[in-house]
Amino acid sequence: MSNFSNSEEMGFPNSHPNAAVSVSDLLLQAALMIPVSSYVLGILVLLLVFLYNFFEMHFVEHLVRGLRGDAVSLICDPRSEIFHSVVSKCSILRGRYLPTLWLASPHFQTAFLSLLDWAPPVEYKRQVFHLPDGGNLALDWLVASDDEMPSIIAECADAKVSGGGASLSKDDATPIVVVIPGLTSDSAAVYVKHLAYGIAKRGWNVVVSNHRGLGGVSITSDIFYNAGWTEDLRRVVNYLHQERPMAPLFAVGTSIGANVLVKYLGEDGDNTPVAGAASICSPWDLLICDRFIHRRLVQRLYNRVLANGLQGYAELHEPIYSRLADWEGIKKSRSVRDFDQHATCVVGKFETPDTYYRYSSSASFVRNVTVPLLCISALDDPLCTKEAIPYDECRSNKNVVLATVRHGGHLAFFEGITAGRLWWACAVEEFLSVLQSSPFMHTQKKTGCSGLHSSIDKGPYVNVTEDGMVMALADNQTDEQDVVDLSIDHITPNDETENPIQYTDQSNHKIEANVESLHETAVSPEQKSVSNWDIKDLHDITAPVKRCMHHLSRQNRRSIWLLAYIAIVTSWPLVGSALFYFFKRKPSWLRR
Repeated sequence: MSNFSNSEEMGFPNSHPNAAVSVSDLLLQAALMIPVSSYVLGILVLLLVFLYNFFEMHFVEHLVRGLRGDAVSLICDPRSEIFHSVVSKCSILRGRYLPTLWLASPHFQTAFLSLLDWAPPVEYKRQVFHLPDGGNLALDWLVASDDEMPSIIAECADAKVSGGGASLSKDDATPIVVVIPGLTSDSAAVYVKHLAYGIAKRGWNVVVSNHRGLGGVSITSDIFYNAGWTEDLRRVVNYLHQERPMAPLFAVGTSIGANVLVKYLGEDGDNTPVAGAASICSPWDLLICDRFIHRRLVQRLYNRVLANGLQGYAELHEPIYSRLADWEGIKKSRSVRDFDQHATCVVGKFETPDTYYRYSSSASFVRNVTVPLLCISALDDPLCTKEAIPYDECRSNKNVVLATVRHGGHLAFFEGITAGRLWWACAVEEFLSVLQSSPFMHTQKKTGCSGLHSSIDKGPYVNVTEDGMVMALADNQTDEQDVVDLSIDHITPNDETENPIQYTDQSNHKIEANVESLHETAVSPEQKSVSNWDIKDLHDITAPVKRCMHHLSRQNRRSIWLLAYIAIVTSWPLVGSALFYFFKRKPSWLRR
């Protein structure tokens, strides 16, 4: 009885429902006794944890690991001479990367690079490069001495330039580095200035090849640049090599410019004068990157920012875009894909954005690169996902070295307390410097065609039999015929005027002799047996079946049993159903 009275005195009710209400009241009273500052502190802690994960920060990670940074991961062919003789001598690539601690987030690094003009002082000298289709682009030069500025009065066979400066020296062997900026970027971008300034300090010449319609140059034709447009870069590189044939020519591409560069190197193969190259934060596979920037909220924000930049680019050239593309769709675009659908695909004659992305992706061209190529990517890149990096293609090409770091953002890679350096720019400078002093620089090998061509219709086929058997020529005969064709393409005017009839007769005689020898060597004993079989069974209605069985048995006797097994397995359901139906409905003679 005393216990019951004590419970009443303490405020606990006698009935069960009232007890529940009293407990909640007590919890509320206890919560009100906690100071408001504690709630504010707790909310701030939860908010910080959320933001820490939302912005993918890694500040605590570096503190726990003693500010040692992350080792650079190098992926390449183990037998690569570029790796053993060039990259192994690059202390930056063989070392570790520690990002600026107060920018310990890929989003902070990327935003800091885009929003703040924290770049060394750079003053360019400009060339305006006139293209044969009527378009123009700006070539911005930065050299150690103004006296070395190229004269902008030279004229190529299919392109010319205009402007002012000192005359070009054909004998000048000072290396030239061509820089290809990213999407909607030009020579004024912070990361471009960092790279150009560092290379020029080494005494090299730097030329930034701005995209069409950027850098203050108007669009003067109906052709716009896109992520897969390599023709402008090809003409600029050929022009620079023509004007300074003694100077080693290097190329550095960033973001979309890296995609264009790798695609160009893969298309031209050995037929490029580029001695070495570097690809920084390439998207590699545009289709995968398109899916990536539609996933999370933060990626969709980047997508919207990029779309706004493309819309600003379109507004600069509204008269042409409004005539060639869907201007209303461009103004309503809320993503890069929307802009590509209403502008890039219409101007570039692509059926769909996915078609454009597949055509423009550089990942499939990595295997054809013959130039020493350094590729740098950050695994936390908020725009170009690591899922698109072609690891296997880079590993299988002895000319390519892929360097990845865990952190760095997109084109940022800030390091130092003041974030005054870009790690990737220093790595590229060192790589090109070591490569230039090594015997592994690429030299152009003249071929009969420029660019990568499909070999689908160039197979060495001479005969297709009735049953679909394809008879192939030997590789050496095909190569010999190709050599004859190349010799015809390289006739000089003097050679033609000296004795054209005699040369033509000799060429025709050689080609006919090659064709005859090809037909003679192409027919093997097995083909002769096939031909005899065809003649013998010409009038037999079962000849096609016999021929197929003959070819199958000639390849492997076990194939007959395999074919029989497949026939039984595939036909058993039908045979079983027929037998079941037959025995279910007994014949009339059984019923009698």
